[in-house]
Amino acid sequence: MLLNGKVCIVTGGGSGIGEVTAKRFAEAGAIAIVVDIDEREARRVVDEIREKHGVNSAHALIADVSSEARVREMVAELIEREGKIDVVFNNAAAILPKALEEVEEGEWTRLIDVNLKSVYLMTKHTIAWLRKTKGNIVNMSSLNGLVGQKQNAVYAATKGAIVAMTKSLALDYAEDGVRVNCICPAGVMTPLLEKWILEQDSPEATRTKLNDMHPLGRPAQADEIADAALFLASGNARFMTGVALPVDGGASLGY
Repeated sequence: MLLNGKVCIVTGGGSGIGEVTAKRFAEAGAIAIVVDIDEREARRVVDEIREKHGVNSAHALIADVSSEARVREMVAELIEREGKIDVVFNNAAAILPKALEEVEEGEWTRLIDVNLKSVYLMTKHTIAWLRKTKGNIVNMSSLNGLVGQKQNAVYAATKGAIVAMTKSLALDYAEDGVRVNCICPAGVMTPLLEKWILEQDSPEATRTKLNDMHPLGRPAQADEIADAALFLASGNARFMTGVALPVDGGASLGY
């Protein structure tokens, strides 16, 4: 199995892409560490993984990954339990689809903290352990971080910063044998996106627009993004670092 015996952290693992990726990692033989601020959802995901793969296949850690104190404590808890870290999937994120002039300072700060500061903190407090295992980091960016998006400037700014940080960290840690890559999806049919569609004035028109954005005719399913995360986290990507991988159904293409 691609991740047999690997200890793999998934932040934002209680729902959406994080949930599906944690389950995908466990299927590939990993010990999935499901990190989320929502204790109920994190434990639900862990219970579902354990039902299929055994009691030691997953553990929940409850944390706000934008808090340095909590990240430090969480990593210490994990090392005490498992003794190592092989993969960090920095997936936790929030969105803020509105015009920049409508964004309040507190909203700006919170989005930067959740989307970007969390990547800094998770890297800072796991890198010493990743050096020991010659592990790797997979960051969740977005197509928005490569091409931008109307009415979503703050989110796009955080995701563009993740692309730049990924490339810089790849250079910093290459000599340690630690790879750092990121994924750049376009639309992904998660519960969060489904909720947003239903909130629009015309949900059906919104679905059509989303489909038309992707030359392959639809947004991604969460498991398709999870497969990309598994690939980058595994030895199959052993000569890849500093990559910002579009998984976008062709949405970045145009004429």
